[in-house]
Amino acid sequence: MSTSVRLKLSVMMFLQYFVWGTWYVTMGPYLNETLKFSGQQIGLAYGATALAAMVSPFFVGMFADRFFATEKILAVLHLAGAVLLFYTSTLSEFNSFYPVLLVYTLCYMPTLALANSLSFHQMTDPGKEFPGVRVLGTIGWIAAGFVIGVLGFGTSAGMFRAAAVASAVVGLFCFALPHTPPSQIGRKVVMRDILGLDALALMKERSFAIFVLGSFLICIPLQFYYGLAGTFLSEIGVQNVAGKMSLGQVSEIVFMLVMPVFFVRLGVKWMLIVGMMAWTLRYLLFSWGDAGAGMWMLYAGILLHGICYDFFFVTGQIYVDKRAPSHLRGAAQGFIAFVTLGFGMFIGSLVFGPVLEAYRVPGAIPHDWSAIWIVPAVASGVVLVLFAALFTDRPAAAAEARSADPAVPQRA
Repeated sequence: MSTSVRLKLSVMMFLQYFVWGTWYVTMGPYLNETLKFSGQQIGLAYGATALAAMVSPFFVGMFADRFFATEKILAVLHLAGAVLLFYTSTLSEFNSFYPVLLVYTLCYMPTLALANSLSFHQMTDPGKEFPGVRVLGTIGWIAAGFVIGVLGFGTSAGMFRAAAVASAVVGLFCFALPHTPPSQIGRKVVMRDILGLDALALMKERSFAIFVLGSFLICIPLQFYYGLAGTFLSEIGVQNVAGKMSLGQVSEIVFMLVMPVFFVRLGVKWMLIVGMMAWTLRYLLFSWGDAGAGMWMLYAGILLHGICYDFFFVTGQIYVDKRAPSHLRGAAQGFIAFVTLGFGMFIGSLVFGPVLEAYRVPGAIPHDWSAIWIVPAVASGVVLVLFAALFTDRPAAAAEARSADPAVPQRA
C-alpha cells in the first residue's frame, strides 16, 4: 500500500469516527436536561444505532457489495447524514426527533463496515496494515470529545450541527478515496450469506454457544454505560463530559498495545473473564463515586474502558476468528456483531430507559444514580459468574486440524 493511499485511509477513519463521537456521548445529557425526554425515550434514542446495526448487513450485502463503488456510496451516505444531522438539531419533540435520528443511523451504521471493506481492498497485508489505519478512528473519537467540550456543546443542539459539518466534510472527502468497485457484482443475493446464518453451525459446539450467549447477555447491561454515562456525569456536575469520557478511548489504545502480552499469559477464557470483571467494577465505581472526593472513582471507571473493550470485544473477535473454519470466518464475525452490537445493545436500550425513569427523584440531581448503577453491576456480575463456570476454551476440531496441517499458515 502506497503512502498516499495510507494517508487517505487514515484521514477517512479519523473523520468516520469523529462524526460518531461528536454526538453519541453527549446526546444523553442533551435529551435529559435540555429536551426533558423521559428515560424510555432516551433509551429508544440510543437503541437507534443498535437497530441500524441489525439492518446494515442487509444494506451492505444486498446493495453496496453488488451495485455501487464503495467510495461513492460512502460519500452519498455521509452527505445524506449531514442533512439529517442538521435537521435533527432543529427538533425538540420526541415524535419527530426519533424517526429522523433513526433514519440517520440507518445511513451511518453501514459506513462502518464499508470503511473497513474499502480499507481491506486497498491493502496488500491487512493483518499488518489495518491496525495502523484503524487506530486513527479511535483518535478521531477522542478529538471529537475534546472539540465538543471546547465548544461547550455538551447539552445543546450544537453537537448535531458540529456532527453535520463533519459528516459533510467526510462525505466530500470520500470522492477522493481510491476507486473500490463492488466486490460481489453479478453474484446472486443469498440471505444466508447476508445474515451470516452459516455460522450457526458453530453453535453446535458447546463452548462457542456459551461464548455467543454470554456475549449477548453482557451487552444488555453494557448499554447502560453507552447510554447513561454522559447523562450521569453531566447531572452530578462534571464539566466537559465529552472530553473526560474520551479518556476511555485513550485507555483503549494503551491496552490494545499491551494485549499480546496478556493474551499469552492469560489465554482467551481469562481475557474474556477479566473484560467482564472490568465492566462489573466500572458500574460499582460509578455507583460509589461523585464529583467531589469520589471523583477518582469516576476517572477509574472511565479509564477501565481499555480493559472492558479490548479484553472482551477484541479478544472475542480473535476467538471467533480462530474457532471458525476459513470459509466461515466472515459469516461468524458478522453473526457475533449482529448478536452483540445489534440485538444485545437494542435489548439493553429497552431496559435502561425504564430503570432511569424508575429512579427519578425530585431535587437538584433528579436521578438516584447510586441505585441505577447497581442494576447493571448485578446483571453483569451474574453473567460473569455463569460464564466463568460454563465456558471452556477447548480448541475446536477445525482449529486443531488447521494447526496440525503444515500447509495451512498459522494465525496469531
